[in-house]
Amino acid sequence: MKVVVLDACKKEMRDFPEGIKTALFGLISDLSSGLTLSMPISKKMTGMGSGVFELRLKDTSGAYRIIYLVKKKDAIFLVHAFKKKSAKTPKKNIDLASTRIRRL
Repeated sequence: MKVVVLDACKKEMRDFPEGIKTALFGLISDLSSGLTLSMPISKKMTGMGSGVFELRLKDTSGAYRIIYLVKKKDAIFLVHAFKKKSAKTPKKNIDLASTRIRRL
């Protein structure tokens, strides 16, 4: 399956640590080959609609999240990436991801 990384998401991931980027590329490869990821690596984003998940990565510098949309038969879209700073995903991150998903 094709994986599309939105330009805005690419910019957001630019400052991620190299170890996180390496792990992320491996997960993207898994997704593109059709593997279904589950906890603790991937979690469904309840309340954001069908097919919306977050990749959950962590290292010594913190926790990182990438929100993605799986469109059956079309592609997997990575729409928003950020460093998580609190236990709950901030509303601004959810709103930004939702806006980008609606544009697809």
